[in-house]
Amino acid sequence: MDDVQIVKLGATELPLFKAIRLESLRCSPSSFANTEADWSSLPNSEWLNRLKTPVYAVLRGDEPVGIMGLLLQHGEKKAHRTTLIMAYLRESERGAGLADNLLSVVTACAVENGVRQLELNVNEHNVTAIRFYERHGFEQVGRVPRALIDRGREVDELIMVQRLS
Repeated sequence: MDDVQIVKLGATELPLFKAIRLESLRCSPSSFANTEADWSSLPNSEWLNRLKTPVYAVLRGDEPVGIMGLLLQHGEKKAHRTTLIMAYLRESERGAGLADNLLSVVTACAVENGVRQLELNVNEHNVTAIRFYERHGFEQVGRVPRALIDRGREVDELIMVQRLS
């Protein structure tokens, strides 16, 4: 793991962001509410806009192999909450603790931003992700019935929450 690092992405890393985000949507289409087609047609200005929120990548050497971000809430009454977004780690990189490390970095960023509660939505059929989140202290607090239509099939999303403080 010596050649692996976790970096916060900014405008200069736009090509890395595009590469790993499109890979995530292509390789794990059922894990996300958006499709590769949704994102591949975005102009660079919109990609850059998405980097205004904290987005982290796992790099092996110069190659991105994972991504995770936060969608920070704004406003006095909701600033203590954030949504975990774009969680993905290339299949060949799984099982070595990289996802744990990435979530730790993203969680630390959330805490630095005054967040007290991490929230996420996960496809009810994504058992691996659900177990990962449960292992890290997330609890299911709800379900959105028929939240997505994935290849013609209605899919529920589970709402999971982790209290940080």
